[in-house]
Amino acid sequence: MKRITLVLMTLLVAGTFGATLTAAADYNYITAEDLNARLGADSPMILMDICTVDQFAKGHIKGSIETNAYPVKTEEEKARLAEHLDTLKASTDDVVIVCPRGGGGAKNTVDFYRDNGVDVSRLLILKKGMEKWPFETEAK
Repeated sequence: MKRITLVLMTLLVAGTFGATLTAAADYNYITAEDLNARLGADSPMILMDICTVDQFAKGHIKGSIETNAYPVKTEEEKARLAEHLDTLKASTDDVVIVCPRGGGGAKNTVDFYRDNGVDVSRLLILKKGMEKWPFETEAK
């Protein structure tokens, strides 16, 4: 009986770990260095900044679209993202999601756009977000 319990617990832990890896694989990331290089090369992309009003005013990446949708949990915050759906769907450019730390708010944004018809392969999250952006920013 102990052996069966141990095997079941091992499978449960392995299954949970596998689910975690799968969930993490559902999101595409871009490093600050790679994004900065693409900006320097004038690569076509759409920068969707979901930071709060104060954070955006303090500093944002030049060319970012201000949405102030963070943390993308309420219907009002989702409506701010929805305002840009037509633009995203009409384009084939990558969409870089910029949030404070590159975590839950960015994932919520990816989920929202994916669920509303934007190809998930085009949606990239700025790894570690604006708080760790080491390059030049614009202030409002």
